Amino acid sequence: MRHTIPIWRTLAAGLAGGIAFVLGTFVTFRMLGGSRLGAEGLLFDPDTQHPKVITVWKELEPLPRILENPLIILGGMLAFGIGYAFVYRSIAPAWTTGLHRRAWRLGLIVWLGTVFAEFMGPFNVLHQPLKLSVLAWAMWAVSAFAEAYALIFVLDRGLSKGREQGERGPAHRATAAEHHA
Repeated sequence: MRHTIPIWRTLAAGLAGGIAFVLGTFVTFRMLGGSRLGAEGLLFDPDTQHPKVITVWKELEPLPRILENPLIILGGMLAFGIGYAFVYRSIAPAWTTGLHRRAWRLGLIVWLGTVFAEFMGPFNVLHQPLKLSVLAWAMWAVSAFAEAYALIFVLDRGLSKGREQGERGPAHRATAAEHHA
């Protein structure tokens, strides 16, 4: 039995994932990391952070868009959440069922994208110290996995009722022996 997921549900899941991602970045980078203007936090302490990072993020005009016009970036994060929902929708049938298994896989995909950007930007270009980069990567993991769990919860909700009664999930591929049984 193949489940058809309506577009509206994919969009809703993407928005839920995007909102979870935004909340994750708010708690980690803004509240703990100190990314807001006038704040130091874990990532912007002048005693541990490279001055280049602080200058680019908080002093050099124009300031990052997330500080000058946050709605543009927040809207982009929601759009990426919708994009990940469509990606998930296309690859989910190949994955084993279960919220945790799927969320860890999707979370890893989302996280790798954020870590690549962090590696090439703050670590490579701005010379952010490795220990602060690792901390930022952990903060991105919070956001990535929050997004994955929210997205999959909304998109897969209600699709596993038959599986609870022994029906095989959409990832099941019948073997040749099962075809003849």
